[in-house]
Amino acid sequence: MSKTLLREFFELCPEGSCAVDVLTENEKRRLQDGAVFLVGVCQKAGTKNGNGRIYKKETLQREVENYQKAISERRSLGELDHPDDSVVNLKNCSHLITKMWWDGDSVMGKIEVLDTPSGQVLKELVKSNIKLGISSRGLGSVKQQDGNTIVEDDFQLICFDMVSDPSTPGAYLTPQQDIHISAPRATFNISESSSKKSTKSEKINNALDEILRKL
Repeated sequence: MSKTLLREFFELCPEGSCAVDVLTENEKRRLQDGAVFLVGVCQKAGTKNGNGRIYKKETLQREVENYQKAISERRSLGELDHPDDSVVNLKNCSHLITKMWWDGDSVMGKIEVLDTPSGQVLKELVKSNIKLGISSRGLGSVKQQDGNTIVEDDFQLICFDMVSDPSTPGAYLTPQQDIHISAPRATFNISESSSKKSTKSEKINNALDEILRKL
């Protein structure tokens, strides 16, 4: 079976329920200079997402472990919005995954927002309390089993992008503005392009236009 581009949206840490005190002392000091960090759920195992797919934990465990090398080498970049591409475009990068770990069946992530053009837009969205999302991008195939769509073991994680439309319940990205996390939320994604970009996307576009006018 041929591989296709898989993307899933996740909402991060509803109502601030995620463990958020994960910043290093250096990162806490950098907050005073305007640095922005986000923490939250990036993916879940064994749970049907909004796109109707289920990821086996052993598959995600393997890919998260493989992704640790990219994190340690600071190559774990992501883009603002989800391109229909298996290549991470450096000119569109907005953030860097700096840590990834498991909390039960949830894949948690810590994200550093970069001072790139796309990163500046992302920072302004976070400061404006815009609901955002983090979304995984990967290649893989799926199969039908007991009425469910199961992502096969050939799945390969590419990156995590910042998006506007969540499709998976129970996960919110939250920005760390102090030692504690504040209200803004975000999401995560891995499957085919979402077609649900109506009213919410229009609001995001309007906010982006306003931010770009201020830059």
